[in-house]
Amino acid sequence: MGKKRIATQEGQLVDADKRGRAVGRTPKKKLTTSILAIEATFNNTKAVVSDTKGNILFWSSSGSLGFKGAKKGTPFAASKVGEILAEKATTAGIKETHVMVKGVGSGREPLIRAFVATGIELLSVKDKTPVPHNGPKAKKPRRV
Repeated sequence: MGKKRIATQEGQLVDADKRGRAVGRTPKKKLTTSILAIEATFNNTKAVVSDTKGNILFWSSSGSLGFKGAKKGTPFAASKVGEILAEKATTAGIKETHVMVKGVGSGREPLIRAFVATGIELLSVKDKTPVPHNGPKAKKPRRV
């Protein structure tokens, strides 16, 4: 008859090894304000924390946390990215942040909520999603 396969559901937690690598390093700079730049696509969610001049301090993405395939674009994966970046930000001494969001993915809001839930004050939110003024040329009408 062969071996029986038992289907087990994957846990919804981030792998401890990847989480440790994500939070591991201690920052060199001590800051109070920062900029959180989020790029939320349908396939992935990336976030970067930088100082007010634009120098990148740390970053994370749902792919770097071990999510694969369609799970990378989920709100859950984005909230995990927000939690890890918030941990890094608090160790750097960041108290308040400006947020710039780019893209139309489902991870926009959950990432911001997870980041702010740690006690970091949200100063402003800007949407930098590119919008075409006219877009590409339309297809010719179909002749029947």
